[in-house]
Amino acid sequence: MIRKLDIETAYDVIRGHITCTPVVYSHTLSKLCGCHTLFKLENLQMTGAFKERGALNKLVSLSPAERARGVITASAGNHAQGVAYHAQRLGIRAKIVMPVGTPLIKVVSTQEYGAEVILHGESFDDAYLHARRLEAEERLIFVHPFDDPLVIAGQGTIGLELVADPLGQEAEIVVCPIGGGGLIGGIATYLKETNPAVKVIGVEAAACASMQAALKQGGPVTLPKASSLADGIAVKQVGALTFEIARRYVDDVLTVEEDEIANAVLLLLEIEKIVVEGAGAVPLAAILKYRELFAGRKVVSIVSGGNIDVNILHRIISRGLTVAGRTVEFKVRLRDVPGALTAVLGILAKLQTNILDIVHHRFDSVAPIGYVDVSITLETKNHAHIREIRQALQEGGYLVDGWK
Repeated sequence: MIRKLDIETAYDVIRGHITCTPVVYSHTLSKLCGCHTLFKLENLQMTGAFKERGALNKLVSLSPAERARGVITASAGNHAQGVAYHAQRLGIRAKIVMPVGTPLIKVVSTQEYGAEVILHGESFDDAYLHARRLEAEERLIFVHPFDDPLVIAGQGTIGLELVADPLGQEAEIVVCPIGGGGLIGGIATYLKETNPAVKVIGVEAAACASMQAALKQGGPVTLPKASSLADGIAVKQVGALTFEIARRYVDDVLTVEEDEIANAVLLLLEIEKIVVEGAGAVPLAAILKYRELFAGRKVVSIVSGGNIDVNILHRIISRGLTVAGRTVEFKVRLRDVPGALTAVLGILAKLQTNILDIVHHRFDSVAPIGYVDVSITLETKNHAHIREIRQALQEGGYLVDGWK
């Protein structure tokens, strides 16, 4: 088990080469969430995520002989960049094994930092096993992405900065993403050994809630392979060390669904102009989902990273708009006569909705002879607006289905 002193020692070692990230308050999201909402912006690190803290603390601990052998790790992206960047700066050869489906931005960035990237397997766990094989075959030093005391201590420096920050000092609850558990393990250790009254709550994607499962079972368990918008925390099994820390210091572990993650990414982008990856958005998603747990409290969310592929961001924004009731798609059946579509558009115009797309299903329609199905995508204000549109079309006698 690491202690508060280990984290303070780590900070003395790494502070000159990492960013002391700010804590910011959101007035708008505080109103929306029903609590005093703050964010610690680890997406502002050089590599775009908190992971370089732990990676650097591990790398500087290596002896000259170990540095000469080179290092290897497995990562879904952010740990890879942290290791690659600081290994290059320290003159250490680095080899990184990443899952085949890793977002392109994370692969390219890792390569640009000078590391050799090997794409292997469909999940982090597949990449991890391959990296351990290469470690033995090539006598490399393995830099674990989360289950290493030095790595956990490095991540815990976020808690140290939080306590030292004027806004962070006010926190009653700290909400943190959980993948393998290194981030929350370090932060929880520092906060609980500084002020036990502060609550530390972890958040996982429901599709891969490995820490929640471990806490229920009394030890790490291996979950089936799953994918998530929060790819950075899609870990099938937490670490043995991080599990013990979580069992001792973490007050609760919550889960959020994919649509809730997408909505949180959209809110941070649109309201706060903060670009986050899925994993970085899960704390806000949890606060919105479990409002009663946070009502009226001073809550800090750890925005763990912002390394999101532009194509994925586009899909998340589209999904988030749908979840928020900002866009809607439906299919309406019309008589196949001149002016039929115009009549529908007239109803939509009166309701002040903007048309994004219209598709006539003239050649692939299952509509009876004399009718045609038309798909319409609208920009809407909210879910109440969608209900108003639906009611108006039904009152107009139109057969409408396929709402999504």
